[in-house]
Amino acid sequence: MKIKPIGKRILVKPTVASEKSLGGIIIPEVAQDKPIQGEVVAVASESSVKVGEIVMFGKFSGQEIEFEAVKYLIMREEDLMAIIHDKT
Repeated sequence: MKIKPIGKRILVKPTVASEKSLGGIIIPEVAQDKPIQGEVVAVASESSVKVGEIVMFGKFSGQEIEFEAVKYLIMREEDLMAIIHDKT
């Protein structure tokens, strides 16, 4: 089974937030910020974003969903703030 967003929506797999600070302190889950970047895994046919791109989005953007035991965010394309490109 597969998810196909409709309209100008995209499906993003958020990057996993670190559970330790740089100093080695373990951060409780409730204190961790929601990730603000992730990889696009599916797009609507009308979207200008491509699958595989790394994107940045607002802290409270999108709707969290779980599909086949994996957590994703589904959001409107206009909620994106930037596409991260490799320097090469």
